[in-house]
Amino acid sequence: MLHPDSQQLIQLALAEDIGTGDVTTAACVSEDTRARGYFLARQPLVLAGTDVLRAVYDARGGVDHLELLREDGDYIEEGERFAEVVGWARTLLECERVALNFLQRLSGVATVARQYAELVEGTKCKVLDTRKTTPGMRRLEKDAARAGGVVNHRIGLYDAVLIKNNHIAAAGGVRQALEAARGCGLPVEIEVRELDELHEALAYGATHLLLDNLSPQQAGEWIHIVNGRAKVELSGGITLDSARDYAEAGADFVSVGAITHSAPAVDISFRLEAFGQMKL
Repeated sequence: MLHPDSQQLIQLALAEDIGTGDVTTAACVSEDTRARGYFLARQPLVLAGTDVLRAVYDARGGVDHLELLREDGDYIEEGERFAEVVGWARTLLECERVALNFLQRLSGVATVARQYAELVEGTKCKVLDTRKTTPGMRRLEKDAARAGGVVNHRIGLYDAVLIKNNHIAAAGGVRQALEAARGCGLPVEIEVRELDELHEALAYGATHLLLDNLSPQQAGEWIHIVNGRAKVELSGGITLDSARDYAEAGADFVSVGAITHSAPAVDISFRLEAFGQMKL
């Protein structure tokens, strides 16, 4: 089941697009026309968003049957059908763009996530997503990232402690920030940007470090200093070209904002055919 936040987003998306009614469909298509349709990949992709597809039709009504031929996380070939739907033609036409918008966006996220996950295979490193998500779509985009094979970082500001440079400045230093966060009952991670901060964080018992904006060579040197005393996450400008280098530097994690903030929508089509009329 989708989270209530996602259900609400689907309702908003339908209201935004349909408004007071689909005037084109109302003008051209009889209300008693039945139809079947299918979703088709127009490029290779990793599928995500099938729960949203079902929720879109459930929210609108008028659909008798939705068959998912593939599931989230599956690799879909160009030209492959992955879902079929039967219902009132008007409903299928009204829901077409909203369904495609979600599928294209979320499958785009999953496809990029898979690229990053494959790049670090064979190392101990795991790829993390971030909070750099589309407003209102965080849970859906993180579900898509997970379907693509990466690990979800914290969902928001409420489920883990991540002490960043601005928190350190406001708290008065690395030691003060760590001491204040100790005992909060949540996982604690701290960002360090200078070697003296690294040594200070380790001295005061940091168990999870975020090292930001280092080159792969610098990252390897800092990880050597850590020497297993804490888990190490690397972030900052990590791309498809550099992810493997950072993983081989010895990182436990690399976090990549591009998985959600820069993933291009993939090309998916919806094809419909009417097959008769039925008494309402």
